[in-house]
Amino acid sequence: MAASDADVVIYGAGPVGCALALALRASALRVALVDPSSATPAFRPIALSYASRLILERLGVWGGFAASAIERILVTQAGSFGRTRIDAASAGVPALGYVAEYSALLSALRGAAADLLQASFSGSARCVVHAEGTPPESSGKRYEQDAVVGLVQTEPAATITAFERFTPEGPLALLPHAGRYALIWSMRPQRARVLAGAPADEFLARLGEAAGGAIGVPVGITSRSVQPLALKVRTARVAGNEVYIGNAAQTLHPVAGQGLNLGLRDAWDLAQLLRHAADPAAPALLARFAASRRLDAAATIRVTDMLAAGFVGSGFFLRAARGAALTALDIFPAPRRFFARRMIFGASALP
Repeated sequence: MAASDADVVIYGAGPVGCALALALRASALRVALVDPSSATPAFRPIALSYASRLILERLGVWGGFAASAIERILVTQAGSFGRTRIDAASAGVPALGYVAEYSALLSALRGAAADLLQASFSGSARCVVHAEGTPPESSGKRYEQDAVVGLVQTEPAATITAFERFTPEGPLALLPHAGRYALIWSMRPQRARVLAGAPADEFLARLGEAAGGAIGVPVGITSRSVQPLALKVRTARVAGNEVYIGNAAQTLHPVAGQGLNLGLRDAWDLAQLLRHAADPAAPALLARFAASRRLDAAATIRVTDMLAAGFVGSGFFLRAARGAALTALDIFPAPRRFFARRMIFGASALP
């Protein structure tokens, strides 16, 4: 094998690609992590599940970036009854998840994988892993929503509770982040553009109305941007010696914060199969990986798509059905615990 060749080449040094590279570092495989980009992304809040924390701890990067714990999630719907409260203790974990800034997580992962990172790759590779994100030309379902993202200051300050509120236009998430709230507010694209450019006082007033007072009084907003929302899923995550993970395999709506967590599970599971493989491109091995990820990916995609589409609209019967579902989940602890652990651990939470 030439010096410039590799057993595994990973295209895309985002969090998922870096996680795979780090998980393979102790193996006998020659790994190349390829990404020509060194740009710092704009503010983007991310929700990391407790399972993702365990993965990042095993990779040696947890603690290398700021992360605020979520110990409680309050789920409500605007303009109607129904609420569900999910607590870390009832789910059997120290925290339901953590909120971090994407650029901080990326910096920690890239720093740890710096010796594997290169701007280009001209050699040959036995196994090619695509983790470079959603291809711009890929087709899928475009939601009738865009997300307004920002960082909100409130009185009182944010603590350990995250809020997920379903509005007629789409879900509104407010996640505690260093005493403030990371905002991911889904709404019709035209309104998203208007609010993203509106004066701060007007924006905060509309946010206060939508949040229903749960977060106190919004008094400041920074780092506003608009992100288009779509669902894009590859038909097959393995083709020949090529494997697709993270957003290259599936791009999800941000409701419930499942996209990156699903991608990190992709990377971890792939690494466990590759690290002891004599041939990292063996068809049977890659087919085994695709099969192992099928249940987790399909279930997560269905849940997020249902939450994104099923909780939109203001009709009486729709609101009543949503309210009944939220109330039932709040009353019965077993389904609530199962749902929480499914969102945290993926398919491994299934009986």
